[in-house]
Amino acid sequence: MANYRRDRYKEAGVDVEAGYRAVELMKGHIARTMTAGVMGGVGGFGGAFELDLSDTPHPVLVSGTDGVGTKLKLAFLMDKHDTIGIDCVAMCVNDIICCGARPLFFLDYLAQHKNIPEKVAAIVGGVAEGCVQAGCALVGGETAEMPGFYKEDEYDIAGFAVGVVDRDRMVQNNAAPGDLLIGLRASGVHSNGFSLVRRVLDVEHTDLQRKVDELGMSLGEALLTPTRIYVKPMLALMREVAVKGVSHITGGGFYENIPRMLPADVHAVIERSRVPVLPIFTHIAREGDIPEEEMFGTFNMGIGMVLAVAPQEADRALAILEREGEAPVRLGRVEAGAGPVCIV
Repeated sequence: MANYRRDRYKEAGVDVEAGYRAVELMKGHIARTMTAGVMGGVGGFGGAFELDLSDTPHPVLVSGTDGVGTKLKLAFLMDKHDTIGIDCVAMCVNDIICCGARPLFFLDYLAQHKNIPEKVAAIVGGVAEGCVQAGCALVGGETAEMPGFYKEDEYDIAGFAVGVVDRDRMVQNNAAPGDLLIGLRASGVHSNGFSLVRRVLDVEHTDLQRKVDELGMSLGEALLTPTRIYVKPMLALMREVAVKGVSHITGGGFYENIPRMLPADVHAVIERSRVPVLPIFTHIAREGDIPEEEMFGTFNMGIGMVLAVAPQEADRALAILEREGEAPVRLGRVEAGAGPVCIV
């Protein structure tokens, strides 16, 4: 490290020494994510990863990028920053697993008003935990201090994931009439719809620490519950069963996301009674007087991922998912004919 003064830069609001301290605090978290392909350590200009393609004759790289959206406002209000990084990883890796891709590595970008090393380490600790859950390496990132651009004590985070899948093993989105739709349970609101949540629950003027009986926890805890990461159970399933379509239920809920996994000449029929609606969604709907159709068009409602399998594979698929710690739901079926998602 160069030994010279940066007093004028610090007066402008950028504390380079705090950045160095933050990196030192991050290193332990990053070390948890190291996998066999990682080359080099923290601090280089690029993250290097050596690909082992011995079992992938026709490799296809699949990438995804996303952020956390206005869920960050809840982290600011609760002054809790150790889970928001899990959300950031989840939003990227849950997308690329829809193609059948195994996440290889992840990078994050954290921009903030002021670099507080302990806060940065907590955020990156969440990113590292998300990477551990997804089985990928945190190979690099960027921390930007931007005084005058972000409000004091506020920040934004985004991420980028790269995965690999053999061309012949990619999910083809070739579901056919009669196929079963299986749902994987969500942990909560995940990371979508928070502009509506914040408005209808008036979170800026609500005691987020007060326990809400129907939630079994405080409202703040329920809303900050991190997004579930489905990578490992889905990879286990795909090794044994031909999955014919996968949809990550994010913004746009059931109506927007499920059609993305289906051919144009079929549609999905969801049995409403089988959807395990979480208490947080009942609370949001009641407090905001939101019709159920709009709830299903905005939120995951308790189902974070939907997949299609042939009917003869259904029992086997459910058993594998249960073996992997999931509580899968027989959610509905695929029917002939173009059209919107039907919830009956």
